[in-house]
Amino acid sequence: MTQKYADLTPIMYPKSVAIIGATDNTGKIGNIIMRNYIDVGFSGKIFPININSQGSILGFKAYKSVLDVKQNIDLAVIAIPAQAVPAALEECGKAHVKGVVVISAGFAEVGNVDLEKELERVAKKYALPVIGPNCLGVMDLRSRINTLFLPTFKLDKPKIGNISFVSQSGAVGSAVLDEMMHEGFGLARFISYGNAAVIDEVDVLNYLMHDKETKVIVFYIEGVKRGKEFVEVAKKATKIKPVVIIKGGRSDAGMQAAHSHTAALAGGYEAYDAVFRQFGFTAAKDLKDLLNYAKILSGQPLCTGNRVAILTNGGGMGVLATDALADNDLKQAQLTEASQATLRKTMPPIVNIRLPLDVGGDADDKRFGDALDVIEADPGVDALIVVALFQTPGADSRVAEKLIHHATGMKKPMVVICMGGNFTEMHKIMLESSGVPVYSSPSDAASSLAALISYSRYRQ
Repeated sequence: MTQKYADLTPIMYPKSVAIIGATDNTGKIGNIIMRNYIDVGFSGKIFPININSQGSILGFKAYKSVLDVKQNIDLAVIAIPAQAVPAALEECGKAHVKGVVVISAGFAEVGNVDLEKELERVAKKYALPVIGPNCLGVMDLRSRINTLFLPTFKLDKPKIGNISFVSQSGAVGSAVLDEMMHEGFGLARFISYGNAAVIDEVDVLNYLMHDKETKVIVFYIEGVKRGKEFVEVAKKATKIKPVVIIKGGRSDAGMQAAHSHTAALAGGYEAYDAVFRQFGFTAAKDLKDLLNYAKILSGQPLCTGNRVAILTNGGGMGVLATDALADNDLKQAQLTEASQATLRKTMPPIVNIRLPLDVGGDADDKRFGDALDVIEADPGVDALIVVALFQTPGADSRVAEKLIHHATGMKKPMVVICMGGNFTEMHKIMLESSGVPVYSSPSDAASSLAALISYSRYRQ
């Protein structure tokens, strides 16, 4: 590339797309991609490309080559056998296509290094930004693009939001996307970049750093090809917005698996971990933490203090939450005498006025609200953990509404812990759809708060 960082705009905001390998044959990748563009409601022009086309594919006029399309093509999606990809990419260059996603596999990840080098050569010849090969590509619900070769009925699509998810692995990407929908996340962009032959994690991080729709960047990487440039961009990106990252290949065996998966240059994890710590990345070691950290960073205010107040309607859960604070180097907050005096007036005699504050198994929305009013205003409290056990007699949708009111209005971060079955799940959905981060255990809630505080301190 002649630029230091590739411009992904033609790929993320195309007004026209050519699908090379499009077909009427159901089950083929080219057919699935065509149907996904139709299903997602892409408003631009779609040009199916198939050397064996007989006039039309899925009702769209078909072409044997992009060179036969006498209109501008912003994006080409290539889903044909690997050996044919360089020639198709050459035609894209001659047709002045502005960006390319190569879905096709069969390159360096299986030992075909020379074929991947030929792809790189053609891309550089025409200064073509190319994502892939061996990837899922991109999905953007705002611009209604979807190069993923996953049938829509098998993958729950997340709602539009402010989290962008980048994955070197298509399998990890699809699984996390599905989970994001289940957890109520809002997606800004999804980018799967595979072998990173041309566009790599440096280009993607640089693009999302400046993307106005992205508030939190979530990354799954297996290796970094341009270490110096990656650090250079990371230093800038993490000062602008949180970057939650997980590296596949932390163990020796994992590193070998990463190389055979995406031909990644997966160096020792200690070096990566040092970079993550130095430059403000929020590092996760499993996918659960990856999603937990993204959830709190996407919606809660920054917070540099570590004094946490616990409010619960179940004593045992308050004890476990207190242990979780200690495990994550967080402190139990102490209420002022004025706050304690106010609580004594509003709480029934059975409530012991201390933190963790157990408001009782019969607590209703009013008791939760009275307690939150005091705790929120207390100067000795930096953040809140609320345990809401919806199995108890007084906990219902009115409690959820009270929690939403406080969590979305206060300047301090607040997370909720909910555990249970269908009735609890219904209220969890209520809370999360309103932007309240909900966790299923005290350890998840505390570690997520610790991640928010750590990043907040980096941003100071």
